[in-house]
Amino acid sequence: MLKSIFAKKQDFFGLFESASKNLHEGARLLKELMEDYTNAEEKTKRIFNVENEGDLITHETIKRLNKTFITPIDREDIHALICRLDDILDLIDGTADRMLVFKVKEPTTEAVTMSRIIFTTTEAISKALSYLKEKNYSYINEYCIKINQLENEEDRVYRDALGNLFDAEKDPMIVIKWREIYKNMEDAMDKCEDVANILEGIVLKHA
Repeated sequence: MLKSIFAKKQDFFGLFESASKNLHEGARLLKELMEDYTNAEEKTKRIFNVENEGDLITHETIKRLNKTFITPIDREDIHALICRLDDILDLIDGTADRMLVFKVKEPTTEAVTMSRIIFTTTEAISKALSYLKEKNYSYINEYCIKINQLENEEDRVYRDALGNLFDAEKDPMIVIKWREIYKNMEDAMDKCEDVANILEGIVLKHA
């Protein structure tokens, strides 16, 4: 029994790296979709495939967590981190899917800007997680600050987007559609901020 518990040290940091890189790829594809809306169905399918890969990484992480007695950081932090990364990717996929389902003709300027901020934020998340294994906590804190700043920037764009939508758009169905798309992207950024908060908590425990 003890042999099976202590036999193998699971590489959770490697799983975090895989999950964050996969997330960043999903964000890149969303940005690509918003910047160039040609072949939208094919681009949306690629995002869906990346989201499926993210699900596999999440399930593998939780499976290993359930089989491991000793973990490099607190179990609840491992679970929270991998789930938040998965949540962000789900919302990215949901954004792209809604664009297709709602038969959006072209992205708005605000949607393009929001997708670019999400892309930059997922890059910061990936870099922050790369320093977790080496315990370079000062670098992690720097990226957490950047993530929080980007979330504030996204908030401003989101508010402006809603304001412009209600001012300029007369068709209530288009208002409803874009409000949901914007909300999905805003929720993705909120989950990014959750990742930063979890990382800051880990730093406080271990620094």
